[in-house]
Amino acid sequence: MVKETELYDRLGVPPSSSTEEIKKAYRKMAMKYHPDKNPDDPAAAEKFKDVGEAYEVLSNEEKRQTYDKYGKEALKEGGSGASPHDIFEHFFGGGGFSSFFGGGGGRGGKRKGEDIVHELQVTLEDLYRGKTAKLSITRNILCGTCDGKGAKAGASGGECKACNGRGVRIITRQIGPMIQQMQTVCNECSGKGETIKEEDKCKNCKGKKVVKEKKILEVLIEKGMRHGQKIVFANQADEAPGMEPGDIIFVVVEKKHDVFKHNGNDLLIELDIPLIDALTGFQTYIKHLDDRMLHIKTEKGDIIKPGDLRIIPGEGMPHHKRPFEKGNLYLSFKIIFPETPFTAKQMDQLSAVLGARTNPPKPSGETEEHILAKVTNQEKDSRKGRRRSEAYEDEEEEGAQGSRVQCAQQ
Repeated sequence: MVKETELYDRLGVPPSSSTEEIKKAYRKMAMKYHPDKNPDDPAAAEKFKDVGEAYEVLSNEEKRQTYDKYGKEALKEGGSGASPHDIFEHFFGGGGFSSFFGGGGGRGGKRKGEDIVHELQVTLEDLYRGKTAKLSITRNILCGTCDGKGAKAGASGGECKACNGRGVRIITRQIGPMIQQMQTVCNECSGKGETIKEEDKCKNCKGKKVVKEKKILEVLIEKGMRHGQKIVFANQADEAPGMEPGDIIFVVVEKKHDVFKHNGNDLLIELDIPLIDALTGFQTYIKHLDDRMLHIKTEKGDIIKPGDLRIIPGEGMPHHKRPFEKGNLYLSFKIIFPETPFTAKQMDQLSAVLGARTNPPKPSGETEEHILAKVTNQEKDSRKGRRRSEAYEDEEEEGAQGSRVQCAQQ
């Protein structure tokens, strides 16, 4: 049951019509009464305006709900720049809008402004130790001189005549047989729905209702925070009349570290060690993320093989909100082999320690002897080029076979 049906009557549709039916009816009526088709008929121009106003309301779900429940008078209440949200606030007080739509209107039913999001570049040391960063921001706040009204004491703004206080204007264009309507911000009042005479404007904000403010925010980077986590300053974004300020949100972006790799609460270091250390024992010093020097060494007799991992429990990243609990520190190893060949005497000494070299049994019959040569960088590049060429030829052959199959099917 709707309060009145005038706007539906303008389009010639019943109140139960769907959005698509309303669109079709509007197109038909707009084509019929368009001023270009009726240049000498003032009544047609007025009719065209009426169906446009009807479509503007009925094609918008919130405006249509307002009209169905309260009639045109409710839309007039919102004509001074108020949105459907403001209309419900007018009728129901602070909580009416939220109760009608199921919440989400902000404190006191106010609409909430846009959030401001910034990336916050941090080092792995910052995430390990924690840090407080002071950041300067510039935001809009309500003018204290005029309390966000834009006019000096005793004066007030008037309804914008260009948009009838709505803050938006409907632009109609004809593209071939179709009529297109576009909603755009009113350029006369910059979407505010009202205009203030020059002599009545507040001298502090020049009628803009807001002024710029510089503010220092202290951003706490907590120990154990992760890449992508958000630090939120609630209601610290731009202020605007009749709206709740949005939030300022800092998103943690972790910089790449030269030494440590980060995986959850675990840390990883990759170390290059000579073969002698891998075989006889290894030790080194590592500067941790909090500047502590760790003396790292293997147990006696521990032989490190290529790709091996070793662990130092509890020396990883602190857990967020539980900074005294830490992950593990892992070390992976790359073994560096000698560049120069051993002498015969050295090889005998190595054999005495590592054991005699194995000689395979000689097969019966004649054999051909070949000495292995090192592969040069030029030969490596040439081999890669041949691989790419062969792969390309294989793709071409598969494509040709596919074409032949397709032709056969035809």
